[in-house]
Amino acid sequence: MPQHLALSFGPDARERLSEATRPGREGALAALESFYFAFNHRDLDVFRRVWTTHPLAQLNNPLGGVLRGGEAIAALYDKVFTGPARVTVTFGDIVEYTGDDHALFAGRETGEYRVGDAPAVPLAIRTSRYFRYEEGRWAQVHHHGSIDDAGALAAYQAAIRG
Repeated sequence: MPQHLALSFGPDARERLSEATRPGREGALAALESFYFAFNHRDLDVFRRVWTTHPLAQLNNPLGGVLRGGEAIAALYDKVFTGPARVTVTFGDIVEYTGDDHALFAGRETGEYRVGDAPAVPLAIRTSRYFRYEEGRWAQVHHHGSIDDAGALAAYQAAIRG
């Protein structure tokens, strides 16, 4: 049964990969929180360990378009982590849909990005993240993110791409 979570995951998220090996909802939440730790701390190692390596893992987002495969997804985020913009987000307003071996978290990412000493620019992204329990751990297999404002989308893409 879907439920609205009274949780959010942002810059204060913790790396909980050891807990993401637990079957069930708590393991899925540990994987989700570990993703936001990796993203906000620009930690590509943790990022790679959150995503599956399956060649049909899929990312649909404003920066990469549609990418398939864990390696292609990690390569995009490597560019984000090492690029000119510093991005931080908090995932909130989350609705959770969980089962024994799958979990979907849909909500909103709010945050900002900054390039150098320029003022911070706000971000608002509709987001869903899908995880499966595979090979003894929860792994992200799909992500979809959308920015509704075309001008904000273009500015964000330009900032990330340098």
